[in-house]
Amino acid sequence: MSQALAAFNAFGAESFSSMMCQQAPYFSTIQPTLVELKQGYAEAKVPFRKEITNHLGTVHAIAMCNAAELVAGLMTDATIPSGARWIPQSMSVNYLAKAKTDLRAIANGEGIDWDSAGQKIVPVSVIDEDGQTVFTAEITMNVKLG
Repeated sequence: MSQALAAFNAFGAESFSSMMCQQAPYFSTIQPTLVELKQGYAEAKVPFRKEITNHLGTVHAIAMCNAAELVAGLMTDATIPSGARWIPQSMSVNYLAKAKTDLRAIANGEGIDWDSAGQKIVPVSVIDEDGQTVFTAEITMNVKLG
């Protein structure tokens, strides 16, 4: 089991989220709370705050990229075989609607072959409080088996 998954299970969502932001401080800019982490799935909540808005008063595009990278990375870490390593290689994003509420970022890697090395494309959706998908991303993870 990955260290991140073990810590999430041991400490719970709020404590784990705080520790995660201390380990990787840039994530703290969006004040995420990881609400679910398991093999093949990660979900985080991002509260709507003035500090992450743009000139239109909506959640800034890069704040959503930050949330996408967070859940994709944690899901990848929780899912790859023991001894494997990963690093994000690229990200392709689509801004679909103005984000005006709290958000949920979801990485779902259940259909990905994690038992082989190479590039894995992780899909991420960011959804507003009304259930509308406001942003999607495909993050290419480079996985090396140990």
